[in-house]
Order: sequence, then structure tokens, then C-alpha cells
Amino acid sequence: MFGILIRFLAALVLVFATWNPSGWSFVDWLMHTQPNVTSGLVFTGVVLVIGWFLFLHATLESLGLLGLILALAFFGSLTWFVFDLGWLSTDQEVVSYVVMVVIAAILAVGMAWSHIWHRLSGQVDVDEDHHHD
Repeated sequence: MFGILIRFLAALVLVFATWNPSGWSFVDWLMHTQPNVTSGLVFTGVVLVIGWFLFLHATLESLGLLGLILALAFFGSLTWFVFDLGWLSTDQEVVSYVVMVVIAAILAVGMAWSHIWHRLSGQVDVDEDHHHD
């Protein structure tokens, strides 16, 4: 369970560092430094691209397209349910934050799916060998 929490926190950092409505994000930094691109901006951009690649690749590999659609349906319907219960405001900023948390949750599930599947089913997931010699 601790591993899933770590993955979720890492996904939150990735998503919120890329963009968020607070004005403190890579996208905001990029927009405010144009046309003067700095080495720090480029380095941060490369780190974020690597992070997105790792999370998206792992998520697509572990969940597949159908699993990704099911995860979107699950978290989307859960979000709708929470809004219908009136637990959250439909204010645009609140909705933005909720969408970002949902994206992070889907990425975290994708990163941790093998562990989750093992716990639920007792079966071990074995990676396929993608190297053809």
C-alpha cells in the first residue's frame, strides 16, 4: 500500500509541476519567460518529459487501452458522483484541481497495476521480453 501512495505522490508532483491553476507551474514559467528561454527552463522541461514518458509508458503497458478506458470510466464516474453528492463545488478552479488529481490517480494505478493485480488475484505478472536478439 505504501508503494502505491509513493507512486500517487510522484504522479501528483508530475501533474502539478507541469500545470496547475495556481500560476506556479512549468507552463506558467514557460509563458512568462518567452522569448528568453533559460537553461533551467529547458532542464526542467526535459525532466518533466522524462517523467511523463515513464508514467505514460508504464500505464499503457500495464493497463492496455481497455484498462485505461476502464480507469478513466471508473475515476470519471466517481468524480461525477462526488460532485452530484455536493461534496465539491463545480467552480472552474475546483474542477481543474479534481481533474489533475484524477490524472495523477490513473497514472499511479498504471504504475502500480502489477502490485495491485498480485494482491487482488494472487497471480504474479511477468513482463514480456521486448528484446529480439
